[in-house]
Amino acid sequence: MHPAHLVALDIDGTTITHTGDLRDPVRDAVARAAAAGHHLVLATGRTVLGTLPILDRLNLRSGYAVCSNGAVTVALDPGHPSGYDIIEAVTFDPAPALELLRDAWPDAVVAVEDLGVGFKVSAPFPDALDGVVTVVPWEELMAAPVTRLTFRSATGTSEDFLRLAHRIGLHEMNYAVGFSAWLDINPEGVSKGSALEHVRRRLGVDAHHTVAVGDQRNDIEMLRWARRGVAMGNAPAEVQDVADEVTGTVEEDGLAQVLDSLPGILHDAIRGGAGASGHA
Repeated sequence: MHPAHLVALDIDGTTITHTGDLRDPVRDAVARAAAAGHHLVLATGRTVLGTLPILDRLNLRSGYAVCSNGAVTVALDPGHPSGYDIIEAVTFDPAPALELLRDAWPDAVVAVEDLGVGFKVSAPFPDALDGVVTVVPWEELMAAPVTRLTFRSATGTSEDFLRLAHRIGLHEMNYAVGFSAWLDINPEGVSKGSALEHVRRRLGVDAHHTVAVGDQRNDIEMLRWARRGVAMGNAPAEVQDVADEVTGTVEEDGLAQVLDSLPGILHDAIRGGAGASGHA
């Protein structure tokens, strides 16, 4: 009997494409891995509300999900009215970061997560946000502890924001820059990796039986945490460099290749699967 693995899956750029497509080979590979008894845990920068539709599309209705880059962990519960229970929500005072970010970029908009509800924002946001989005005065953004603060520009680039973070001193805070000019700040010491370690202990999975697959800078901690950290082929070089392996891109169904290499998968049901490529 093969041991059950904890398999942590990033969502955007890993499980689904950046246009929101869930490709059939990935959905089928997720089903095979779940049927083989592995614990599939979505680990994402998305809120709980933004994660639930993906769990539904994957037919994952039990287990755990790590949201908001590790600040929020939920236990999935089909019997609960919302479909989940929050088992951990780590908050921080956003005021120091907001003071640093204020007027730091000409068209930037700030959002703070309103857990289970949506977001409070400083102005209309350039991207769709999950849940109820409410424009509030800057002072209200600072009024209470939050699980996450997001800083977004429609005109900047990820490189611009990496330079900005260094210039204004965010290197002393826990932050991650996305594939666009999108910057998330989380509680100190909190990451997808730290939250997944709590989930691993809850599940009683051996540390040697952990796998993580991701494609962005906010996945670096969980790739380092996992015994087998796999970067997507579409990941930036700095993400691939910390991984143990690099698989195909999201358009090449790289995640399916990783899932179908897990122990206990019924290989006669796999059509055209190729293993992940090694990365030095």
